[in-house]
Amino acid sequence: MRKSLHLFAAFVCLTSSLYSQQTQKPPLHGKNWMAVTGKPLAAAAGSMLFQQGGNAVDAACAMLAATCTMWDVLSWGGETQALIYNPKTKKVIALNALGVAPSGATVEFFKSKGYAFPPEYGPLAAVTPGTVGGLCYMLMEYGTKSLRQVLAPAMQLAAGYPIEAQTANSMEKNKDMLKQWPYSAAVFLSHKGEKREAPEAGEIFVQKDLLNTLQKLVDAEDAALKNHKSRKDAIMAAFDRFYKGDIADEFVRGSKEQGGLITKEDLAKWKPVWEEPLHTNYKGIEVYKLQQWTQGPMLLQALNILENFDLKSMGYNSPKYIHTVYQALNQSFADRDFYYGDPNFPPEEPIKGLLSKAYAKQRAAQINPERNDPSVAPGDPYPFEGKQNPYLDLLKKRNALTDSSAKNGSAVPKHDQTYLLPEEQKNTLAMLEEEQYMDRLWRGTTSVEAADTSGWVVSITPSGGWLPACIAGRTGVGMSQRMQSFVLDPLIDPFNVVEPGKRPRVTLTPSLALKEGKPFLCFGVQGGDTQDQNLLQFFLNMVEFGMTVQQSTEAPNFNTNQLWLSLGGSKLEDRKPRPGNILLSNLTPEAVRNELKKMGYNISIGERTSGPINAIYFDWKHGSLWGGSSNNGEDYGIGW
Repeated sequence: MRKSLHLFAAFVCLTSSLYSQQTQKPPLHGKNWMAVTGKPLAAAAGSMLFQQGGNAVDAACAMLAATCTMWDVLSWGGETQALIYNPKTKKVIALNALGVAPSGATVEFFKSKGYAFPPEYGPLAAVTPGTVGGLCYMLMEYGTKSLRQVLAPAMQLAAGYPIEAQTANSMEKNKDMLKQWPYSAAVFLSHKGEKREAPEAGEIFVQKDLLNTLQKLVDAEDAALKNHKSRKDAIMAAFDRFYKGDIADEFVRGSKEQGGLITKEDLAKWKPVWEEPLHTNYKGIEVYKLQQWTQGPMLLQALNILENFDLKSMGYNSPKYIHTVYQALNQSFADRDFYYGDPNFPPEEPIKGLLSKAYAKQRAAQINPERNDPSVAPGDPYPFEGKQNPYLDLLKKRNALTDSSAKNGSAVPKHDQTYLLPEEQKNTLAMLEEEQYMDRLWRGTTSVEAADTSGWVVSITPSGGWLPACIAGRTGVGMSQRMQSFVLDPLIDPFNVVEPGKRPRVTLTPSLALKEGKPFLCFGVQGGDTQDQNLLQFFLNMVEFGMTVQQSTEAPNFNTNQLWLSLGGSKLEDRKPRPGNILLSNLTPEAVRNELKKMGYNISIGERTSGPINAIYFDWKHGSLWGGSSNNGEDYGIGW
């Protein structure tokens, strides 16, 4: 008993010190606007639009364009997901600008080539490009500026900017793969034949083909305006040139030349979709996420489960707190892994039951407070919709896929493996650890957060086309790699089986929260399957433990890998859950680690345990904005 009291006292001291600690990066403050994203130059692009009188949508679009141009672990051929708060209607709206599986992308096609999942890289990994369309739709409906104005910073960057070491080194590291694709090699390996073939840090990186593509977009807008078309119609003229005109022709030609499946008809038929977001109420705060074609609803599920516990009394990152949140995450991941998919394709996902408070209460009661449950499986949400579960037999077969008593090999994609180095291997692999970590950290996505004094709020988690990217012809546009998030076997997820025209279930997950009907937080993070884990803990850091937004972005957290992976791996074994595997920060006290080991956890330690979190907090008491951008990358913000 005395030992437990001492342990709890240590947790209280640790939590108290976090409340008052000096953060590694200063918090951002602004009265009029805030722009936060994955690169300093991209944040500057957002500030330019604000200074020109644009609103948060204009600024967010400029930041999106800049990050794509700078290959901030995404490119122009990727996908865009957004939540927008409209101060005129006082509602949150959602944009689905994720591409779809092209013609010919069938289960039979991929299995005929020996794949257990669609490939990670190359033209066969690509869904149709969504970011150009998403940017056009956001700007057209809710922005105030022209496409030319919004793309101006990105066009300057395409004409040449001093490249950062991380991006340049990624090009060099992946040069052997890039050489498989002639258009990629031409863009990224500017010193072909030399010892270092990629650009050096600080070198002016020029992308003539991409600049030409962006110029074609603004030319289409200009021509429409000269013909007395409206602002919206002019932006749509640029959209049509990309998806139906000469840009589409070259994109399809370049894709097919390299073995891709995307057709001109695939591009012409695709368009972004405006949707109603999903949401839940956590202690008076309305939290909004995208629909179940993303993993976003799992954060809502986890909040519903955790609402049944007194988290604050447990103490920040105490063994009991970590255990409880870990179990809630595992339950939510188990449901995500089986029940989520594109709602526009049958079968219909039981999302109403999954987000039911009664279902969450049932799940909470299943948590063993003393030990990790290595065999957490999908629950049965159907009764909470007044239906019978048609997949009970399938679930029984599926559960046999996961042997919780055995080590399942590497169930982590290449860019995640550093997080899970066992403690005993740390010394022998120390020299590789930082390089591997950085490779994981900057791959996969970025986040864009913007807000202004008129009340517009935007949270975007764009992705796709990250290095090593396959560029489609002379467009300068890197193709998406999102096809790998589909499954080929309904035993894994009957709602997410690949099919032409269908969207894969993605990890990308922007977030917005309202309190008393007004914006409270907008936040996002990169990091594949870790995104909603990190965002959940960020949110709880503020709501339960009173941290500032900057403290919350930097605070140590943990990751579970007791889940089916959404990215990476070429075999079924590569994606299986790793029961009880937990990544802890190296700041976690030894006493906490020991307690968790007793509870059945297999612990790995990392210097950093989250991708870069970007967020904006709305301080209605003082009429100001607080920006947060974690110390885990190049992410940066500007406020005024």
